[in-house]
Amino acid sequence: MKISTIIVDDEPLARQRVIKLLENVEEITLIEECSTGKKAIQVINELTPALVFLDIKLKDMTGFKVLENISPDIKPIVIFITAYDEFAIKAFDYFALDYLQKPFREDRFMKSVNKAIEVIKEKHHLLFDNKIKNILDYLNTQEEKKNFTKKIPIKIGNKILFIEVQDIIYITASGYYAEIFTENKKYLLRDSLNNLITQLNSNNFLRIHRSTIINLNYINELINSNYGEIDVKMNDNKLFRISKSYKKDFTNAMGL
Repeated sequence: MKISTIIVDDEPLARQRVIKLLENVEEITLIEECSTGKKAIQVINELTPALVFLDIKLKDMTGFKVLENISPDIKPIVIFITAYDEFAIKAFDYFALDYLQKPFREDRFMKSVNKAIEVIKEKHHLLFDNKIKNILDYLNTQEEKKNFTKKIPIKIGNKILFIEVQDIIYITASGYYAEIFTENKKYLLRDSLNNLITQLNSNNFLRIHRSTIINLNYINELINSNYGEIDVKMNDNKLFRISKSYKKDFTNAMGL
């Protein structure tokens, strides 16, 4: 039985190294290689490989995001490839996931491969499914524990008003100040966008320009302008141009 395999890594040399090492493994057939998480999701869903070599840090998303977005009916064995430091790797040891730390030796590679072949042949997928579920649950819990700001204090005269973050449509820079827009009012805060974006949940807020942060929940439509540029129209009809330096982050966040 040949084991269908794909390699997901955004570094061409890293993919070539895995391909070269797999040439000596008769049980494995390489069916595809991917350089992005988006392509990996598509390929895994279409080709349903039995084994996936998955880089954790891809340019467009993490390897964990790839696993979260594949069909729940597809359950490949995963060998993670990571450049994480020793501290981060302890998390993988804790969940007993198989991983290869870059740069990895051939003997370490073969140990992982042989282990995966054994699991696939013996049909012990449930064990690995549970391990992957455990680490995804762990990472989601860690994300939820981040202390994102829920209210922003605004000083008005001798009073301090608290704005609910969820009510913010967008924030724009104005000199040394940030202008915070809600549906009913504009507020002025002496703070930088660099500081504000670190306090806001990235699932909802995204910087699309050095002078603009938007709440993704208030986007009305996107407009493809000339020369591949994108404008975003908010619910209050305000139009913003997405700058080139933030375009990739935006398209990734919107799944485009």
